[in-house]
Amino acid sequence: MKRLLIYIFVLISTSGIAQKSIAKLLEKHNTNSVPYISPQELAMPKTKAILLDTREVKEYNTSHIKDAIHVGFEAFKLDKVKKIIPNKNAKIVVYCSVGIRSEIIGDSLKKAGYKHVENLYGGIFEWKSNDFPVYNKAEKETDSIHTFDKVWSKWLKKGIKVYE
Repeated sequence: MKRLLIYIFVLISTSGIAQKSIAKLLEKHNTNSVPYISPQELAMPKTKAILLDTREVKEYNTSHIKDAIHVGFEAFKLDKVKKIIPNKNAKIVVYCSVGIRSEIIGDSLKKAGYKHVENLYGGIFEWKSNDFPVYNKAEKETDSIHTFDKVWSKWLKKGIKVYE
């Protein structure tokens, strides 16, 4: 059901005048309830955070950020996260394709009492567009990025677009 709602949301929002930038897309669809962290800041060696990938399994298996934990969107379970991350003071960074689904999950974490939750600005698409590495299911570096579907693929500027 969540996937259907997101898909309808995307179709409505991308019809008519196309978004000109990821910034405008996020400004239009996000409420900033979860602060952003830039790909550059996240990539800095001093930045220590637990990464949560809020995309679907097929997206995660195609490409994810190293050491990210898959929590999903459709099947997201807060209880699973509470077991994995019992410390509510841990620094957590959530991400998805561009940052819309991850804001929803990040907001859920904040409401559950997690104090240091950030949303990766532009998601894995911006991460890859800034030449940071992504890994496949076998933990091998890859240029393939799962773009959710053809509609979302326009936001990926670098890498091999995969959608099925």
